[in-house]
Amino acid sequence: MKKKRQAFEDDLWFLPGPIEADPDDLPPEPGAEPRETEVLVDWRRAEAGHAARLARVAGRLGVLDERLKRGPEGWRHRLAMIEAADLSWFAGDRIGPDRLALWTSMRLSSVQDDTAALARVGWAVRRLTGGPGPEQDLSAFLDRRDPERLDDEAEPFADRAGSWLDLMAQATDLHPITRACMGFHLWSLAGLAQHGDKLEAALTAARIAASDCKGAVFAPLAIGGAGGLRAGGPPTERLTRWLEGMETAALTAMRHLDAIEAWAERARAEMTPLSGKTPPALSALFAEWPLVSAPMAAALTRASRAAIQRNLAWMEAHGLVREVTGQGRYRMWKAAS
Repeated sequence: MKKKRQAFEDDLWFLPGPIEADPDDLPPEPGAEPRETEVLVDWRRAEAGHAARLARVAGRLGVLDERLKRGPEGWRHRLAMIEAADLSWFAGDRIGPDRLALWTSMRLSSVQDDTAALARVGWAVRRLTGGPGPEQDLSAFLDRRDPERLDDEAEPFADRAGSWLDLMAQATDLHPITRACMGFHLWSLAGLAQHGDKLEAALTAARIAASDCKGAVFAPLAIGGAGGLRAGGPPTERLTRWLEGMETAALTAMRHLDAIEAWAERARAEMTPLSGKTPPALSALFAEWPLVSAPMAAALTRASRAAIQRNLAWMEAHGLVREVTGQGRYRMWKAAS
């Protein structure tokens, strides 16, 4: 009887063996996502390992903040226009400063322009020039609301935003620059990326990094290159790139302000003999906008088109402005700093 039972069991060779007979070298099952505490520990370690570099970058940002605090309001707008245009290339919209200037000032676009992309980058300029910060009301900052009828399987935006904000609130002991870097790289993991949009994450991070500033509304991230926004690697590598990119952007912004301040002083001195309100208004406009067209100048200064054209010709003849399009129509000028 025992032999028959053994023979019967031997015929069932295709069935799996008992649990205790399973090998011990099976590959491990997929691991769970890191817990929030582990994520924060990694970023705290990264910050501790970059304390000296972080202090230097914070000092650069502090100098820029002080410069903007005592400078004219137009400087903030000028840097915001440059940063938004550079971020648009990082995000894939590729909006040049000329198209952005016309859209922001007069809502003008050509038939070749992507108006949705222009609207996104125009929104970026507004967020970089003022308004409540993202950590006060993320939904309002992003202009994001759930539709009235939400798919049953979709997670409400408020829930996704709440998890990201909770994690950021637990990291208040980190420096704002480190918190900005962490928030940027955790953005997509929290489900906040809308169709792969990188612009929202970068703008949010730029505002958080400057949350302690009084003059600077945002911390430059893309002026001079967006290498600091590149993903990949552990937190310590990401923070290294972030600090390098921020330092480059802050120095580039400072050099830009140095050049435009010197230009404004030269323009003020050379345009003194000119009479009327148009010359000083036009000078202030070039200090505020990277590129200016004649219709745009007329709309923003409320001067006549003839007065604008006459003063532009005078400024160009005296080397104060330079025409950059090289075409007969839709011409644009920039300060020859």
